[in-house]
Amino acid sequence: MQMCLSHPTQGYYMNPHNPIFGSKGDFVTSPEISSLFGELLGVWLMSQWMQSSKQPIRLIELGPGRGTLMQDVMRVVARFGGNQLASVHLVETSPTLRALQDDKLSPSALKYGCTLQWHDSVDQIPLGSEEYTMVLAHEFFDALPFHTIEKTDKGWQEIFIALAEPDQTSVVQTATLDGHESAPAVSECRGAEPFPRFRYVLSPQPTASSTLLGLSSARFRDMRVGSRLEVSPLAFKTMRAVGNLIAGKQDPDAQDPIPSRGCGLVVDYGANHVSGQSFRAFQKHEIVDVFHAPGECDLTANVDFAYLAEAVRDLVSTHGPISQAAFLEGMGLQLRIDSAVAKAASEENKAAIREMGRRLVDPAGMGTEYMVLGLSGQANKDGAWPFTAP
Repeated sequence: MQMCLSHPTQGYYMNPHNPIFGSKGDFVTSPEISSLFGELLGVWLMSQWMQSSKQPIRLIELGPGRGTLMQDVMRVVARFGGNQLASVHLVETSPTLRALQDDKLSPSALKYGCTLQWHDSVDQIPLGSEEYTMVLAHEFFDALPFHTIEKTDKGWQEIFIALAEPDQTSVVQTATLDGHESAPAVSECRGAEPFPRFRYVLSPQPTASSTLLGLSSARFRDMRVGSRLEVSPLAFKTMRAVGNLIAGKQDPDAQDPIPSRGCGLVVDYGANHVSGQSFRAFQKHEIVDVFHAPGECDLTANVDFAYLAEAVRDLVSTHGPISQAAFLEGMGLQLRIDSAVAKAASEENKAAIREMGRRLVDPAGMGTEYMVLGLSGQANKDGAWPFTAP
């Protein structure tokens, strides 16, 4: 997954010839549908800042795409925070996407008087900043590499990818996951080949990785034989780094974190439990076999939000996760739609605004497929709206 997405020249996000976003690409994201999405995320971040701090603000986004979400959030921060926006940090490895982000965000940075900085990883962003840190991760964690492990009589064994013989297929039998549903088998997806070059194989014995990952969460330890899990140690590590940034820790061995140093939002595919067979590929807005055209398809796996929360539970307060629909509706999406419709110049524009809003909260689509996890300083243990909504 790491190689297919991030190879320096042939990776999906690295190759400038891949039309990643929009109607001509392989998927459409919420920020690209409507600026109302980014505005409401920005309003939540600013509400946390207003409650706990008047420090200068630094905005951090992991995987900023074309920069659309950050542009919308910067506008909100500048509107409600005056001249407090000091710096914007973008975690991005793709030179192609960095160029797109620079083109989109440089005018905003100049307008608001803040700096723009790029980083290859979140670990490169300094800890202990005197600025109030706001972190955004939208459709970032679902693209991180993961291990697939399966519980057997021998313990936790790992599922690998191997070369296939001509008479073998890429399909593996669906494992049991304590009642949790898995994604469709890859043979049901467009692009599956009758004689694929790769297949899944189970390690003959438990590996060091599978054993460690099987013990990495108390939720995994009592799962029955046959359970299959997708576990991302990189997601855990990255989330831990995010928690340190928000908590304001000077270093990993520092004492108590500063309770009002930051906040954050994670928005992604997934659920508040681990998945077992959600790994899938997208090409031209359709699900295809994960082994189809490596480097030319977007690869994704459901995010285990409970695992992310476990990574930061001693650093920050977590809120949710709740569905994207619940978050946006709780933040006043309908009021913003009504306001935008009232200002629209034509009936066509009014209909387009309503349709964009509907897509964001569609119960058969983005509204429930995406979850939102809130992060704030440990002083805010009583919850934060709209995560506390009944």
